[in-house]
Amino acid sequence: MTKSSKLWALIIIFLIALIIIGSLIIWSKYRPNQPLEIAMSPAEEWQGNIFIDGAVNNPGIYPLPTDDTINDIIQAAGGTIAGADFNQMKLYIPGLGEVAPPQKVDINRAEAWLLQALPGIGEVRAQAIIDYRQQNGPFRHINELTKVEGIGTDTFENIKHLITVGD
Repeated sequence: MTKSSKLWALIIIFLIALIIIGSLIIWSKYRPNQPLEIAMSPAEEWQGNIFIDGAVNNPGIYPLPTDDTINDIIQAAGGTIAGADFNQMKLYIPGLGEVAPPQKVDINRAEAWLLQALPGIGEVRAQAIIDYRQQNGPFRHINELTKVEGIGTDTFENIKHLITVGD
């Protein structure tokens, strides 16, 4: 082996070692499941309502007291469901005069008290919805709600714009 080929071999080994060490350093700093922290200036106190949707148990509109955190809002929405991807979180702050999206009740996840908030759904019908999904599995489409005892087409027409079915 000549002197120049030994030099090139040494340079190649050095570059490979440099790439491996650099990759390890970058990989050690990467944390995909690290919680997201949002900090706001204490001088900016916000109060009002916030809409939360997605991988939470009870999506909807919740009051936003000045001292609440994102975690408090998620907990108010019943916590996250399995498979929630915190790397894909989005926060939308509407401008003045904008209307928040309407709250829809997920009939596959809602508890009796939330179902009772729907027009025409009292304690008995709310329990009938829960019993139906426990016996037949989750609803696949909102139209299946008419199969629940005590819920006819009139009741369904009054609430269809207020309900949804989640996964």
